[in-house]
Amino acid sequence: MIRYLIIDDEHIAHDIIKSYCDLLPNMKLQKNCYDALEAFEYLNNNEVDLIFLDLNMPKLKGFDFLRTLSNPPKVIVTTAYQEHALEGYELNIVDYLLKPFGFERFLKAVNKAVGSSSKVPTQQVTSKELDANHKTIFLRENKKYIQVELNAIQYLEAAGNYTKIVTVDATITIREKFSDLLSSLASAQLLQVHKSFAVAPNHIKSVEGNRIHIGKQTMPIGKVYKMNLARLLG
Repeated sequence: MIRYLIIDDEHIAHDIIKSYCDLLPNMKLQKNCYDALEAFEYLNNNEVDLIFLDLNMPKLKGFDFLRTLSNPPKVIVTTAYQEHALEGYELNIVDYLLKPFGFERFLKAVNKAVGSSSKVPTQQVTSKELDANHKTIFLRENKKYIQVELNAIQYLEAAGNYTKIVTVDATITIREKFSDLLSSLASAQLLQVHKSFAVAPNHIKSVEGNRIHIGKQTMPIGKVYKMNLARLLG
């Protein structure tokens, strides 16, 4: 479950962000804060995983508020002011969304936040909490969004303008080119072994000749990509 906080002085911004989050699984709104001081008070006694932060607010500006946090959660800035982008990245924000932003751009930012590990826990956590912190990504299949753990992905298979993502317990087909998806899943450390296949090394069962075996599936090794596998095998 991804616990999030919205900090913005505009009610309509809260409505838009919440409506986008409601389209995604495992997103739980903890509180609507309409100024940074309200958020500061809440965070003194509560923890969240993600903050959607506006910059131009009364009492305390967004980045000034962020500097007051000793161990900030992941932060996605939502603002109408482009000129503060560089300052935001210096403060280690996950992404910078310019208002008005659409759902696709919003989803990209959430995927970056969920798939990153910028927040390091400072207290002991249970195994259940550790499971919740596994790196994940939201993938769109038809009209629904599915949250997938990166370490559960076994391989990708190109299918024209579509790509199949095969995990340990499901196969998801999304409308995205293989090369684009492979690039966006860099943190999953997938290894391209063929023009149409990329595999997760930790799921390889065996390598025999020009074939890789993962579970009950077998896929070819392309001549151009043999070097990638050679490095893996040492």
